[in-house]
Amino acid sequence: MAIHTQLPIYRAAYALLDTVTDVVKNMPRDFKRTIGEKITIECIDIMVLVFRANVAADKSPHLAELLERLQVIELLLRLGMDKRLIARAAYAGAIEQTTSIGKQANGWKKSTERRPLHEGQGRHD
Repeated sequence: MAIHTQLPIYRAAYALLDTVTDVVKNMPRDFKRTIGEKITIECIDIMVLVFRANVAADKSPHLAELLERLQVIELLLRLGMDKRLIARAAYAGAIEQTTSIGKQANGWKKSTERRPLHEGQGRHD
């Protein structure tokens, strides 16, 4: 098990959080507390799910939830762009990052589904 902060998916999620923070900073106040805050919280939750998946014996539920939250982020970003709260270039950059995270999460999920669980090895309960 690698340290979660060294995983490429964690670094990509952090980069997305960094991008989203800049995007939300430029939103009008009315939307900053609703759409902007929700996007930021979802990005933080994705980072937590990367950690949980990294330490869990069964990674699939955490990765499935991560992929679901990624869809929520993409939806909110799209809404922000449609309402002209987010510049098209910022939207495109954020979507590139969500696509990268999604591909990594799907690959990780598929690789863990092919491997059997270790039947309690490494547990000390």
